[in-house]
Amino acid sequence: MRPLPTLLTLALAAAFGGFAATAIREGIQAPAAASPAAAAVMPTAAALPASVGGQLLPSLAPMLQKVTPAVVSVHTKQTVRIRNPFANDPFFRRMFPNIPQERINESLGSGVIVDAKNGYVLTNHHVIEGADEVSVTLADGRTVKAEFLGSDPDTDVAVMRIPAQNLSAITLADSDALRVGDFVVAVGNPFGIGQTVTSGIVSAVGRSGLRGLGYQNFIQTDASINPGNSGGALVNLNGELIGINTASFNPQGSMAGNIGLGFAIPVNLARNIKDQLIANNGVVRRGTLGLESQDVTPQLAAGLKLSEPRGALVSRVFAGSAAAAAGLKPGDVILTANGQRVDGRDALRNFEGLQAIGSKIALDVQRDGQTVQLNATLREQPKAMAGAELDPRLTGATFAEVPERLRQSGVSGVVVESVTRGSRAEANNLRKDDVIVAASSGDFDDLPGFRASFTRTPAQLVLRIRRGNSVGNLPMQ
Repeated sequence: MRPLPTLLTLALAAAFGGFAATAIREGIQAPAAASPAAAAVMPTAAALPASVGGQLLPSLAPMLQKVTPAVVSVHTKQTVRIRNPFANDPFFRRMFPNIPQERINESLGSGVIVDAKNGYVLTNHHVIEGADEVSVTLADGRTVKAEFLGSDPDTDVAVMRIPAQNLSAITLADSDALRVGDFVVAVGNPFGIGQTVTSGIVSAVGRSGLRGLGYQNFIQTDASINPGNSGGALVNLNGELIGINTASFNPQGSMAGNIGLGFAIPVNLARNIKDQLIANNGVVRRGTLGLESQDVTPQLAAGLKLSEPRGALVSRVFAGSAAAAAGLKPGDVILTANGQRVDGRDALRNFEGLQAIGSKIALDVQRDGQTVQLNATLREQPKAMAGAELDPRLTGATFAEVPERLRQSGVSGVVVESVTRGSRAEANNLRKDDVIVAASSGDFDDLPGFRASFTRTPAQLVLRIRRGNSVGNLPMQ
């Protein structure tokens, strides 16, 4: 009989790989005191054919033997203060002296060992965010305390180090070589039930536009990714890491189950963030063009002689920026960046946020009805700015960019990163985590724009503040 076609072989591998891993694990965890009758029946029920059409049944088990020791479970603990309205009441404290003031929140996720010698583990930022204590359980059962090295909320990548010997690391692949239709396998710890393997294909690459997930260049897969899988490994059939599982999508909520829409951070991006966090003491330095832009509406497209309403319309170019050095001007429409289509302002910002300082960017620009090619070299994007540098009335406050996950949800402006006690900013009622969405100093969308709006000192400085679910005006004295 003819050998099975290659596609059928791969399909069988994907179909049976997860089944084999699950069956083996269930066998290991079966009660030791199983009845003889049950034991006698099991081989018949669990038996699989050794071959199909004279060819050995394909299996992912040999590959997974190399991969699973590098995938770990991540346990976090966070102390949270309880807001109890009776806790400070003297009468109730006498009646109930043991009113709890704090509680411990615990959560579970996954991680991947990418450097056995140094003990480096990659996971998601949201897995360890706010944790007071992080520990890692290895595939061989050892549990060790992890040292936090740094994280980047805007790409959801975090790096830890574990002081353990005899670690197994995973080989990193080139995620840029991924193609839609490639077979992939996800390994992690969903729902905290233990290490689990699922399989599928690459559904899409370069996926973006998902609200609330920061800078985006996701691998989309139909391999099951559920709560607890975050930070785990997405690997190819060679057992090489191609992505860090980060999110699943379900309109009914994450606990409703998997519907085949999972997303992973490409390993090339995760590796770049990891190297920066380690080299820069937990800080990621990003490049920027140094401009503000807006979406192209159908009305603007007609006036700009564009064939379709797309692109990022440059509204302001900051002095001394990469955009100014490249010759960009207000009124230009950026259509592509390094060959990638730019559909609007958010797409351009997402592209910038994924680039390193010094990156060379080739831009296709529509100017006065003609296409112009410009080249820019990205410069460092400021991460924070002291209020005293902008206006004396803001002395004591430090401002930073709005987290990208909030920006993806439609929030623009700058966030108050800190306020010094007893400072003028505190006297003016500015608080940490306030989001400044507008100011009498001028229009702005982000931190560079906020800085540029203070070119001329306003006689009256009024900030429009978003605090929690409320928005209001705050005069600065």
